Amino acid sequence: MAPISILDGGLGTSLQDQYGVQFDSTNTPLWSSHPLISDPAVLESCQRDFINAGIHVLLTATYQVSVEGFGRTKTAEYPDGIPRHAIGPFLKRALDIAENARGEKDVKVALSLGPYGACMIPGQEYSGAYDDAHNSEESLYRWHLDRLRLFMDADDNLRQRIQYVSFETLPRLDEVKAVRRAIRDAKLDVPFWIACVFPREDSLLPDGSLVKDVVNAAASKDEEGFVPWGIGINCTKVHKLPGLIQEFSKAATGLPDQQLSLVLYPDGTNGEVYNPATQTWDKPSGVGGQALTSPWETQLADIVNGATENSPFKSYLVGGCCKASHHDIKKLRDQFYK
Repeated sequence: MAPISILDGGLGTSLQDQYGVQFDSTNTPLWSSHPLISDPAVLESCQRDFINAGIHVLLTATYQVSVEGFGRTKTAEYPDGIPRHAIGPFLKRALDIAENARGEKDVKVALSLGPYGACMIPGQEYSGAYDDAHNSEESLYRWHLDRLRLFMDADDNLRQRIQYVSFETLPRLDEVKAVRRAIRDAKLDVPFWIACVFPREDSLLPDGSLVKDVVNAAASKDEEGFVPWGIGINCTKVHKLPGLIQEFSKAATGLPDQQLSLVLYPDGTNGEVYNPATQTWDKPSGVGGQALTSPWETQLADIVNGATENSPFKSYLVGGCCKASHHDIKKLRDQFYK
């Protein structure tokens, strides 16, 4: 059976639900990254909650980081928005906070990087409906490469301070291809994974791409033999995982000589669906509003245990996304480490 490690949960919703932090596109356009500016102490406390839940990998509070997001963020020092040259210290702070939260525990740090759609207003990571300036593989490649270099310029020791880079919630096939090119050309030389979002009722990406095409784009060796550490699924309803895992496994089996890990961190919701227009979690009736028939952690653990048998993946990294609190992650860990 492939080994299973535990990832953290939903940072933004945990800050909201556990600490009363409020987000909106006008005052906090960086969303869960905004406490890097406004309240580092509460951010560190929230991340320590996940550490104490017994995780093995902690994501940094950088999912929504972008030049655009900082430019929309107004402070007393920068009333017209934080300029590019002033971003670096906040990126270093994200690493400091993750390391402080970890303390002496044996927990790896993953640099969290969302899709371009995560910096749009309203966010478009569930739709992949991007603006014309970022609507091609080439333009998305340049955007992701620029953001990677922003982090590399901010900290000369970045390679030593992070153990993974996580490209998360990608809704488009061309963006999957773009991040593969970007991290290769950035020469960061850190293991990385690519996780996609599947909000539709079928098993297609928001842009209509097939899972097999996603896996091939994310994990096929290029001419230099460059491959990710893992591929995966995040920000997706847990009831969709069995079918998606089956398709991921089938596609991965077709990749020669690949030793990939599978990363799974579905929503921790109980039927709620995020409404980007109102920026609230709603529980609609009918399609898309399925409530869990058993506890989230039990359902996810059963899915993962079933998937690890005769699996093409060398290991599994399992956690939660939106609405998965440190309490949920602790209960999830207890399913595997009793």
